[in-house]
Amino acid sequence: MGFNCGIVGLPNVGKSTIFNALTSAGAESANYPFCTIDPNVGIVQVPDPRMQRIAQFVNPERILPTTIEILDIAGLVKGASKGEGLGNQFLGHIRGVDAIIHVVRCFEDENIVHVNGAIDPVGDIEIIQTELALADLDTVEKRLSRVEKLAKNGDRKLKDEVDFLLRVKQALEQGGGARGVALNEDEQRILGECHLLTDKPVLYVANVSEDDLEGKHPAVARVRELAEREGAGLVVICGRIEAEISELDDEEKTEFLSGMGLDESGLDRLIRSGYEMLGLITYFTAGKKEVRAWTIPVGTRAPQAAAVIHSDFEKGFIRAEVIAYDDYVTAGGESGAKEKGLMRLEGKEYVARDGDVMHFRFNV
Repeated sequence: MGFNCGIVGLPNVGKSTIFNALTSAGAESANYPFCTIDPNVGIVQVPDPRMQRIAQFVNPERILPTTIEILDIAGLVKGASKGEGLGNQFLGHIRGVDAIIHVVRCFEDENIVHVNGAIDPVGDIEIIQTELALADLDTVEKRLSRVEKLAKNGDRKLKDEVDFLLRVKQALEQGGGARGVALNEDEQRILGECHLLTDKPVLYVANVSEDDLEGKHPAVARVRELAEREGAGLVVICGRIEAEISELDDEEKTEFLSGMGLDESGLDRLIRSGYEMLGLITYFTAGKKEVRAWTIPVGTRAPQAAAVIHSDFEKGFIRAEVIAYDDYVTAGGESGAKEKGLMRLEGKEYVARDGDVMHFRFNV
């Protein structure tokens, strides 16, 4: 799996519509708050045209793209951390995700009520951020209470953890998130154990109308400015159009996008932005049985890249046979790359690159 993410947002911002479009999972969506009662989970294949190019040279039995998991929970409202609405019940479901997709409404539609009565995406974002911070504050206070009791025995490490948790608590009380707290290695570990929502990278999705695909509405500009200040990502998507695209086959999808003046769908842009935000890349394995994509963090060395396939590959790693994607295609596949000297034998220190076609040699 590439990564997993949780979708948050106020009710009626188009959260479930976008979830449906991205996952084709058919989650219910309607014009009233709290339509999503249970958290929906969708598995999305990551589109990568490079796989089809590679497959042309090996004619595999199957092509297996990597995937991402998306969780959609009920819309949050002001007071969610205190039990208001339904979203509060499901925040626990997204504590383990790699990133948060925050959907904000940037379109006018008198037929779709806004829970707060007006289109104000920055205000909407502040409500969600506050509720996430309050939920995190509750988590930190519980851990702090437990660690303070243990620290009474004079353990220096526990006292340091108390000091750190107090800093995190202060940041949350002041309306900030855990992302802004300076960390050393031990503190990073502690924060990771807390699974705080405000510690996760955020990708904002501005849901726009069909006649504003470029995101020129002033509301989008405000969200873009906020995202830049936070160092967060932003993707402009029209949920309604993405819903239509999700029902088309590949050929119809290409024609539809071309007719709309688009090079790629919102799904493609969202996934690409997610990979960039999380520092992820893709490498491939190719053979008669399958062409398959694997997701790894930037900077991953060959043995650890092999471990994504199976832990035994890392334990018994001998070397990796590597062909850069462009070389693989230009040379006409693996045999052509070998003939032209484009296949490299790499050892344990080799850092995998995006698009590498790799084959691992290992001892059982």
